[in-house]
Amino acid sequence: MKTRETGRTTRGTRRTLPLHLVLGIVGAVMAVPLAYAVLSGFKSTDQLSRNPIGLPDPWVTSNYTDILGSRSFWQLVGSSTLIAAGTTVVVVAVSALAAFSFARFAFRGREMLFTLFTMGLMFPFAVAALPLFLLLRSMGLLDNPLGVILPQAAFGLPMTIVVLRGFFREIPAELEEAATLDGCGPLTFFWRILLPMARPALGTVSVLAVVGSWNNFLLPLLVFNEPTWWTVPIGVQQFQGQYSAEYARVFAYLVLAMVPALAFYSVAERQLVGGLTAGATKG
Repeated sequence: MKTRETGRTTRGTRRTLPLHLVLGIVGAVMAVPLAYAVLSGFKSTDQLSRNPIGLPDPWVTSNYTDILGSRSFWQLVGSSTLIAAGTTVVVVAVSALAAFSFARFAFRGREMLFTLFTMGLMFPFAVAALPLFLLLRSMGLLDNPLGVILPQAAFGLPMTIVVLRGFFREIPAELEEAATLDGCGPLTFFWRILLPMARPALGTVSVLAVVGSWNNFLLPLLVFNEPTWWTVPIGVQQFQGQYSAEYARVFAYLVLAMVPALAFYSVAERQLVGGLTAGATKG
């Protein structure tokens, strides 16, 4: 028995070894540039020119502290946070109601309407940039955070509806019938029973909405002319233009701009993985 178990373990190790190697390579490809950026931020521009891949000597912390002490940086973070939170609330709330209708109600043209939503996945934002700009200008939403929140939510609806609809369809019909017998209407069932059960899926789409909004560059650039509501990606571009010759400061700014999104993702990672796992299990 021991020999057989040892042989099975060896064969299992051989099968998983290529996967581990691939994961290690992918992890290195992602981690090495990030580590290089972090260390470069602790150098002076002269150090970075003379010793681009070595450790800082001496360590220059002022690149980071100066940025953290600037009011403009925190204004960018606050603007990005507000827009990301607003986008997430709108897209999740609207998508949850739409997905509930597509998943639990049978009506004429349901599949055709759902197909129209899914076609939005193939619609690039760049194609709609000019018409969207003209529409927002006519509505007076330029230099207004709603001018970014509402379009971002609209472009996020297709993916969110697809994910939530698949999850809602897997909720047993018997559960809804039992709730109906207890006097629950459709909205009561949706609010009190379906949404609590769908927390993993809601967490997944919320994480995707926040990260997508935080990284969005083109739409805020299109909407905001004044720096009052600039977001972090626009701030990175402006900082690069202002300190184009000071590479070390630019690296420090890039790292600090990534920290909020990475911190949020690390906190919400379990929820994201749990939602994806739940969806895979139900499928």
